[in-house]
Amino acid sequence: MKTRAAVLMLLASVCAQAGEGAVIEATTAAGDRVELMPDGRWRFVDQAKQAEAKKVADSYPQNQLRPEGAQGGWFGTRTLLPGDKDYNRGTLNPKMR
Repeated sequence: MKTRAAVLMLLASVCAQAGEGAVIEATTAAGDRVELMPDGRWRFVDQAKQAEAKKVADSYPQNQLRPEGAQGGWFGTRTLLPGDKDYNRGTLNPKMR
């Protein structure tokens, strides 16, 4: 949590200095080098720390969304992955086939 707070404070102070849409390299209060993305996300420059942070982030339920490229998943329905026989099958109305 300290790292996140340091990154957010650093982001607030650096945003005025960076051009719009630029990736900003910064250092946290703990001394870790990070990259601040224009959309508000951030990541560690060190790949080992980034992999460890991703593993922790993937354990949270809000980060376990449907896979990219899947269809469906609205209102508790099942998610269709590419390769499923029902993926992209189109309409079931015989008049529209």
